[in-house]
Amino acid sequence: MLTDRYPQIKGLILDMDGVLWHDNEPIGNLSEIFSVISSMGLLVTFATNNATKNVDELLRKLAFFGVSAQAEQIVTSAIAALSYISRHYPSTSRIYVLGTDSLREQVRNEGFMVLDEPNPTNADIVLVALDTDINYQKLANAGLLIRAGAQFIATNTDKTYPTPHGLLPGAGTIVAAVAAASGQEPIVIGKPQPTLFNLAMERMGTQPDETLCVGDRLETDVLGGQNAGCMTAFVLSGASTLEQAQAWQPQPTIIAKDLSSLLYD
Repeated sequence: MLTDRYPQIKGLILDMDGVLWHDNEPIGNLSEIFSVISSMGLLVTFATNNATKNVDELLRKLAFFGVSAQAEQIVTSAIAALSYISRHYPSTSRIYVLGTDSLREQVRNEGFMVLDEPNPTNADIVLVALDTDINYQKLANAGLLIRAGAQFIATNTDKTYPTPHGLLPGAGTIVAAVAAASGQEPIVIGKPQPTLFNLAMERMGTQPDETLCVGDRLETDVLGGQNAGCMTAFVLSGASTLEQAQAWQPQPTIIAKDLSSLLYD
């Protein structure tokens, strides 16, 4: 069992896409998996670069798969990005959002003005996340606004995300297009920056040497956990491959087939 091999672990920081599920298909029996985690006495926080859903939506998705969680257990790149914007920009800031309706609603709930299509002007910030309705006009708007002086902020730069059909374009694909259109690189908030991991540890009350970060993507989940000084576990149920993990330096603390294998093997 995991806690037999690593008795110092008090908390888990779990990625979601590629660790818990592929889109709407769970990876293993999640209800059973989390019963085992609870029996081990481990704290859990979910830290995801996915900015397409708000906390309530993620809680409902967890509940659908038989996992009970509290709002405080979820940190997303959208939450971290809005926290960053709130600290560094006035509440009157005008924000152009490339993202989902859920992300736009989160921005409005923080008190910021969301600029509407089709001809946004005078933006202070262009916030870019995964937008499955992306089109040429949106890219053009973002590029022009950034060139006119708006700050370019990306929730994350995951190039792809895992689904039952394979890897589909992620936020990083759109961020790269906006960078090309604007001639500027963004401020990136999500993994592999340590922000999400530090917030998760703060909420659990754990230290880095007591915390295991679990993810399926080396360049975000594992690197981010390493940047935060945590132990890391790489699972083969998502984006990165075993060959990539074996070549990764420094090596993840643990390599496992999936979350269930991580707990039992």
